[in-house]
Formats: sequence, structure tokens, C-alpha cells
Amino acid sequence: MVETLPPSVAIVGVGVMGGAIATRLLDTGATVIVFDRDDSKKGALREKGARAALSAAEAARRTPLVITSLNSAKIVESAIFGPEGVASAADADTLLIDMSSIDPDSTRGLAARFHEATGGRWIDCPLSGGAPGALSGRLTVMAGGEEADFERARAVMSRLTANYTLMGPVGAGQATKLVNQVLCAIQFQAVAEAVALAERAGVNAERIPAALAGGRADSLILQEFGAKMARRDYAPTGRLDNMLKDLDGVQALARATLTALPATAIVAEIHRALVAAGLGGADNAELMRQFDGPRDNSSCP
Repeated sequence: MVETLPPSVAIVGVGVMGGAIATRLLDTGATVIVFDRDDSKKGALREKGARAALSAAEAARRTPLVITSLNSAKIVESAIFGPEGVASAADADTLLIDMSSIDPDSTRGLAARFHEATGGRWIDCPLSGGAPGALSGRLTVMAGGEEADFERARAVMSRLTANYTLMGPVGAGQATKLVNQVLCAIQFQAVAEAVALAERAGVNAERIPAALAGGRADSLILQEFGAKMARRDYAPTGRLDNMLKDLDGVQALARATLTALPATAIVAEIHRALVAAGLGGADNAELMRQFDGPRDNSSCP
């Protein structure tokens, strides 16, 4: 059963991901108030029916439900506690739904600080599925927070998600997102390697996803990115530098928990090399760049 939407939802940060979240909520009938430092991003959503705020504080002042979708813990902190931030307008009725991907320790610290300053509640709701998943209402969201806050957020999440799971207290959602990123990053690299091998073996790599569908090697990433990588279709669906940020978070958590992650470490360094080469804003499909340099085939049989 679809939950009744609250009167309005504020979204602070409407880049690729936040913009898709806002668009989906507008499409499902919500009143959406948006704030971003980039006025052009607000303008595009206003054309779809969103109401623009002049500050994060103004957005929070107009509704008790506030979503943040931002790129780092530092930016989240600034949006909440900086001048004209969310905290300056929030109160005990405010529920902050952080859909950013940041580290668990920062999440716990920010949530405690927010509650102490405003009495408001915090639930971390990082996601998997990217902008396409948001636009279709098929996101996977792993949440951290209290049961009552999790249920209160469901009125919004029912419009955005196909899988919405409470993983534990505040911070547990972010920890689960790091687990998700281990699996995604290794699969992206595996698909890129498989496509490169298929091409060099004379196989039509665009047919690999269909050929392997339903077998043990099948995955959503193979189906979404196999042919995309084979076509060298680099239309943006995500960013390599965002994945690297998450992989660095994974490695920090692995060190803190004495967990050896050798394959993840290798994939992280591949991402680091691509970001250092200027591809930080590039799509995950651009992992194919590893295989597209000049090759000398004279020694091949």
C-alpha cells in the first residue's frame, strides 16, 4: 500500500542524484522545495513544479521533512550547521533524511550534534541504483536510525524505493552502503575486464549480457553496463571520483575493523589512477579506458 505523502518535502542538494529524487517526488504528487548553491539546478526543477528556496534554512523552515543529497561529510556539515543551514531553522519536529553517502563515524557525530542543537531526528538513508533508480522509484535504500523515524520516512521512501531496509541505529545505513560499494566496484571492474577479453578474443561483447543472463555470472551491473562498456557509451550515470570516495571510506572501515580486503584495495587504486588522470567526473563505464591504449599486436600468435 502506498503511503500518503506529507504536505511537502525539502531537498538540499539537487545535483544528478538529488535532482532525480526531486523529479520522482514531483512526479508522484509531492510538494517539493529545493535548495542548491547552483541556481541553474534549482531553475530546472522549478520548471517541473518544484518551489525554490533561497537557503537551506528557508527550505527547512517550510517543511519538517528535509532530505540532503550531498557529496561529502564536510558538505553535509556545512549545509546543516553553516550560515543559513538547516539547523538554524529546524526544531524537534524536523526529520533529516540524509541520502548522501558519507562515512559512518561522521554520520553518528552529525546526527548527535543535530539532535542536541535542534531536538530534531536524523536517519541515514544512502542508496543504490543511481539516478535511473530514483527516476523509476526502484532505489535500494539501506537505513540507519530509530524504528519510529524509519517508519516516518517511509511516506517519502515508498515513492523512491523498491527495497527500503532498516539496518540498525544511526550510521548502520552508511556502513551497509560501504558493503554495497565493495560489491559494486569489484563488479564494475570485472565487467570491464570481461568485455575487454571478449573483444580481443573476437567475440561480440555487446552480446555478453544476453548470453550470460540467468547464469551464475549474471548481475544487474552486467546487464546495465556490459553492452554500455562494449559500445564505449560514457553517458553519465555515476562518477568515478564518487566511487573512489566510497572506496576510501571502505578502506578506513576495514582498517578500523582489521578486515583484509585485497580485491577492494586493487580496485580502489585503479579508480585512484583514473581520477588522477583527470577522469574523476567520468562515468563508471570509463573503466574501459584501462584497455583502450595503444597495443602492439606484433608478438601475438
